[in-house]
Amino acid sequence: MTACLEPGCDGTIDADGYCDTCGTAAAPAAARQGAAGAGGGHAASSRTATATSSRTGTARTSSTSASSRNSNSVSSRTRGSRGGSTGRSRRGNLGAGLIEVPPVPAKNPLTEIMANPQVPEAKRYCSNCGAPVGRGRDGNPGRTEGFCRKCRTAFSFEPKLRAGEHVGQYEVLGCIAHGGLGWIYLAKDNNVSGRWVVLKGLLDSGDADAMAAAAAERRFLAEVNHPSIVQILNFVQHPDPTTGAPVGYIVMEYVGGSSLKQVRADFRDSGGQAGPLPVGQAIAYAIEILPAFGYLHSLGLVYNDFKPDNIIQSEEQLKLIDMGGVIQMDDEDSAIYGTKGYQAPEIAQDGPSVESDLYTVGRTLAVLTSLDSRAYQTTYLDSLPSPSEVPLFARHESFYKLLQRATDKDPAMRFGSAEQMAQQLTAVLREVLSLEEDKPHPGASVMFGPEVRVPSTSAERPELREVVRALPVPLVDRDDPGAQFLAGLGAVDLVEQRFALEKSPLLAASQEIQLRLVLVATSEGDFSTAVRKLDEFENANGGDWRTFWYRGLIQLASGVITQAARMFTAVYDALPGEPAPKLALGACAELLGDFETASRYYGMVWRTDTGYVSAAFGLARALLNTGRRDAAVRAFGAVPQTSTHHTAANEAALRALLVDRDRDLSGADLSDIDARYSWLAARLDPEHANWLALEVLTAAGTRLGVQTPTDLVPGQKLIDRHVDDRSLRLGMEQAYRSLARLATDRAKRIELVDQANAVRPRTLI
Repeated sequence: MTACLEPGCDGTIDADGYCDTCGTAAAPAAARQGAAGAGGGHAASSRTATATSSRTGTARTSSTSASSRNSNSVSSRTRGSRGGSTGRSRRGNLGAGLIEVPPVPAKNPLTEIMANPQVPEAKRYCSNCGAPVGRGRDGNPGRTEGFCRKCRTAFSFEPKLRAGEHVGQYEVLGCIAHGGLGWIYLAKDNNVSGRWVVLKGLLDSGDADAMAAAAAERRFLAEVNHPSIVQILNFVQHPDPTTGAPVGYIVMEYVGGSSLKQVRADFRDSGGQAGPLPVGQAIAYAIEILPAFGYLHSLGLVYNDFKPDNIIQSEEQLKLIDMGGVIQMDDEDSAIYGTKGYQAPEIAQDGPSVESDLYTVGRTLAVLTSLDSRAYQTTYLDSLPSPSEVPLFARHESFYKLLQRATDKDPAMRFGSAEQMAQQLTAVLREVLSLEEDKPHPGASVMFGPEVRVPSTSAERPELREVVRALPVPLVDRDDPGAQFLAGLGAVDLVEQRFALEKSPLLAASQEIQLRLVLVATSEGDFSTAVRKLDEFENANGGDWRTFWYRGLIQLASGVITQAARMFTAVYDALPGEPAPKLALGACAELLGDFETASRYYGMVWRTDTGYVSAAFGLARALLNTGRRDAAVRAFGAVPQTSTHHTAANEAALRALLVDRDRDLSGADLSDIDARYSWLAARLDPEHANWLALEVLTAAGTRLGVQTPTDLVPGQKLIDRHVDDRSLRLGMEQAYRSLARLATDRAKRIELVDQANAVRPRTLI
């Protein structure tokens, strides 16, 4: 016999897997070896009735992967997660260390007891056909017990247990809520230190599906052991007060707090107005609870009925409650419980899946952050509001794209795992907070390598080839057979890798080596070979985000920029938190002359992570081309001192200050330019510094030729020259003569001396 591990209990585990004294379930090996978890906490048992969805077919259709040759949408089927935690997360980590989520105080369970427990008439439906039952007529209240007028199935909305009644070792204290599978009762465990527990019964004890669901809970839910999922302690039976038939009750831990439905209802903005939750807070909730979904999925289970009612916050912890809808993925017979507006559209035909579970997470995020939940059960039953209807979606494009992917009507287009969705949500949260708080929230990508070069460190538009070379490269899958081989080629120039790659004995087995050959051919300008190899890869392995990315690179390198942008948009749709596709789209827009779009994408990346210096240069160039010089100068100047491109960025900022300044260059501007030049001159080689001095003095001279700035300070100087025509000309002459002395070519030296003589001010001698 196995001793019970419950503190204060000296019982043993019986043959059914429960303690013969306190009734606590044993902790099975399967649960102890579960997948990644999230920090959990206590939760209130605030429930609302759920609408049931009956499965109308058992066929499980298989979806095919999208092809980058004929589609703009990336399938999730062959896209795996990279990295990520495999252990349980720490408790009290709500917000992923990025945002502080307001805590919800735990509640005294006795205050939760309902004085007059009733199911509202508007929430009374037949458990068999879904028709309204128990509704009032002609001013008379509806019946709480009776038979459905449509299918004659018996219904009962009366509590089966009363305060003071004993169900085995549990003393009932009263009803605290009602849910899709029954009443929720608060009770006290007389065998284990009077601990609070919750008993969940059935709305209708004659409902065969509900009884089967309860039996299913006893069969496998006691094995679920995760800090973010309510713990099933026991399963007991008690006679129905009317029929005497045994009724099953699930015994669960009691946890006190508030459901996210209530948190949203109670939220008030800084002006005291009610409204949706802040998007960062809602994302933090989803990130925290997704590991619980991943854990269930690793056990072959699906939750089915996720919604704001079924996730509870207590202090800084979250917990998933109401396990009545959980079934095994391969269960083709059990009824599927879900809620209208949250449940995936394919459920009735194809049954539940990982993708249908993640659909409910996406819908919950949409409800928490935008419209009233009723709109998601009517107007937007199978769709999302547009950004024009919800300004938040327009403000945070990446968040909207994440919702679109999570709730796509095609399951194959959704996220393929909870870990994958959590990874992208975390990246989106960084982007959201960077905009809301006006400060960067950088984080390493789990899909792409870091930025290794910048295509242009000036105010000039970059060359196409340099853009392709500078874009981040997808990370190598560590589980790929060729991963170690590719790591050994890290220091070898990309073009020089071809021979080693083609001769590798791992070529046929390694997807990563095959994709590296595509990249090599693209870098060489051998686009026909690159396309052929990518087609062969896609035919053998199906399409995923990498095929779209590499096809976009090929098209960009070959100058088909509009088509390349379509491919990069597909990657952005699939990986909305990643900076790489935004960089690519910003580059495409800039090359096409669409500087407003370029500034938007470059800005999204730079605002979030200042490690992407190419985004700062791209943003500044785009701003400069749309007439926003001051903003462009600030963007150039924001490149951090730790960057190797810091000096180049300051030079670009100075040059931006000189563009088209013949009419608006002020004395204050000249002072700023002088300070910037002095800083740069100390860091540039003499030849470079003299050429830059010529640009500065020429711009100032041009301005003086039109009009002298009215705010010049007496004695003001520019590069050690007074700000007047004669002094500036002498400065230009000196710069040309200095350049002539540095020139090694005799013809060039003569040319520079001639230019010095040409700018020299006229004298009488």
